[in-house]
Amino acid sequence: MHKESVEKELVALEKSYWQAVKDKDVKAAINLTADPCMVAGATGVSRVPKQNLAAIMESAKYKLEAFELKDVQTLMLEDDIAILGYKVREKLVVDGKPVTLEAADTSTWVRREGRWQCALHTEAISGDPYGRDRGITAIQ
Repeated sequence: MHKESVEKELVALEKSYWQAVKDKDVKAAINLTADPCMVAGATGVSRVPKQNLAAIMESAKYKLEAFELKDVQTLMLEDDIAILGYKVREKLVVDGKPVTLEAADTSTWVRREGRWQCALHTEAISGDPYGRDRGITAIQ
């Protein structure tokens, strides 16, 4: 398989994962997830066994209404390991209120037994890298 077709497949899988979250399609998300997977973001780092994914998705305190991936970049580390990085615009409902955010995300995909699965996903909310746009002050 050519590198370009693998990259297109991975971008399509990443979008499918986002769509699964939007649709609350637990089965699709589980199918796309390595066991375990790791997730890192504003709330910390978690190692997530597949068996916990359904409960995590069902108890989410937000609803993803829409998403748009932009400036997608791929990096093939091996034939069966790839990293995707991109900007994402998310429209959410959080605590009953609409929230739109921009973030930079990465996903590491591994191919096992002929199937790609996401082994790591990270998200960093866009903004000042020192948090000054969020009212963060220096610790004295």
